[in-house]
Amino acid sequence: MPPTFRHRRTHRLLAAAAGLATVGALAAAMPASAHQDKATPLHHHGSGRYQDVQLLSFNDLHGNLEPPTGSSGRVTELAADGTTKTIDAGGVEYLATHLRNARKDNKYSITAAAGDMVGASPLISGLFHDEPTIDALNGLDLDVTSVGNHEFDEGAKELARLQKGGCHPTDGCYGGEEFGGADFPYLAANVTDEKTKKPILKPYWVWKKNGVKVGFIGVTLEGTPNIVSAEGVKGLKFGDEVETINKYAKELQRQGVKSIVALIHEGGAPASTAYNYDCDSPGAGDGISGPIVDIAKNVTPAVDALVTGHTHQAYACTIPDPAGKPRMVTSASSFGRLYTDTTLTYDRWTGDIARTAVKSANHVVTRDVAKAADMTSLITKWKALSAPVASRPIGYIAGEIGNVGTESPMGDLIADAQLAYAKSVDAEADLAVMNPGGIRAGLTYAASGAEGDGVVTFGEAYTVQPFANTVNLVDLTGAQVVTALQQQVSGANEAAPKILQISKGLTYTLDLTKTGAARVVADSVKLNGAAIDPAATYRVAMNSFLAGGGDGFAELGKGANVRVGGDDLAALEAYLTANSAATTPYPVPAADRITVVK
Repeated sequence: MPPTFRHRRTHRLLAAAAGLATVGALAAAMPASAHQDKATPLHHHGSGRYQDVQLLSFNDLHGNLEPPTGSSGRVTELAADGTTKTIDAGGVEYLATHLRNARKDNKYSITAAAGDMVGASPLISGLFHDEPTIDALNGLDLDVTSVGNHEFDEGAKELARLQKGGCHPTDGCYGGEEFGGADFPYLAANVTDEKTKKPILKPYWVWKKNGVKVGFIGVTLEGTPNIVSAEGVKGLKFGDEVETINKYAKELQRQGVKSIVALIHEGGAPASTAYNYDCDSPGAGDGISGPIVDIAKNVTPAVDALVTGHTHQAYACTIPDPAGKPRMVTSASSFGRLYTDTTLTYDRWTGDIARTAVKSANHVVTRDVAKAADMTSLITKWKALSAPVASRPIGYIAGEIGNVGTESPMGDLIADAQLAYAKSVDAEADLAVMNPGGIRAGLTYAASGAEGDGVVTFGEAYTVQPFANTVNLVDLTGAQVVTALQQQVSGANEAAPKILQISKGLTYTLDLTKTGAARVVADSVKLNGAAIDPAATYRVAMNSFLAGGGDGFAELGKGANVRVGGDDLAALEAYLTANSAATTPYPVPAADRITVVK
């Protein structure tokens, strides 16, 4: 890895003024100036004791260069009277404009991210191993990011290539140009090589300007191996988030860096889905739950703020640190729909952040500002390269096939497609299951281009299933099938159930009035109307991620007589092509295989 990164904030600002200038007012007002410390008046001038440092942050972009569609492209806003409305948001052309407008008149400005910048990306980025997204992030003047779990989708070697540059080892150079890599450091403090015991990438990075120093420590969630294919994390160890951050905070302090921000790809769930919900109501951090709460309460007080992600939620609130002092914890939803603007007041006398002065707020990346011309050019370039693949029609649908709900129409369609593929290679195949997290979008009825309403293009299908998993077949006993269904709502998944999407013929009752494994009514599990026989053997199709025990489904990882099949997206394409036509489009599945009792 090169020892330095191509960071020239001053030069970038000059370039922005000269060539990247954009018009349009910032949609949301900047956060109010920091609170005054009653004991010591704060003076926010470069020559005074205190200097405001602007921290702009976002997370979970997932390669969404173009404005995301459907519910993925909207945020909910809470009004003072308690009503809510949705706002169209996202798209890097707009994100660039908002960030550049926010930076104006802020000479001390840092832009940071909390992981999952790439992975599970739409075709315009995913088809090219996310090189387009790294190019866009360079153009957005991103300074630093932590890794997320999706940065490991293609393995550590591919992540290293995204950092350092170079053409893809299999697919080569796109458009005849060598890929330059990221202008910003990826931080992976808690991801170590099992042999060397050392972090695979830099554990921390320090931003410096005119004597002001702010250190950044980057970690991903310790549970990354449970949600990434085994091949992607082979030879790697993922350490405890708190222990790792505390370790490197001490190291930074020894180097004289006392202002520290943790970039953590782990998050929580606010009590409201509104991006501007006050999660400090009624008290500090009362309106947020999930893994980030315990992490925030245990990370050393030496860390001044936590920028988080992973859960795709929006929040900006305080959670007490181990010393009982309030500390800012933020997350900016996902897909580039929001960015967070945090004011860190730096004390030049102590070199630390005056915590009482920290302010933070999320802002919507609205689409009512001018598009950034350089981002438009970038999108145009990669769309032209992807168009021949993306625009190819593969099927027809009768209506919107959504991916929302305990059981979703899109989940039914994918499970049926995988079962059909499984039967084509093994007539003994009985059923198929699909993990909900692998279904990244639904299929929209409205045309996305010139293909016409109801036409499904390869690009649209790719957005639904971008992981390049294989469809595997395994033998499981009936008892194992039931156990796997129970693992949806117990063990690692008890707090946040992951309901498998199931193929036609498999039915059961999910009783949410009960707790743990009992929520799956064991004697209700039937296949084609007949009760599952605990002693019988069933041939089950699933993607390679589930077949490796991913998402907490350890039982699925115990299958015997494993057969590794073809690409899961190819299975969906073949199924739609075979079962739909312009005159007989594929009907919207009823999503009625699971009976839910509430």
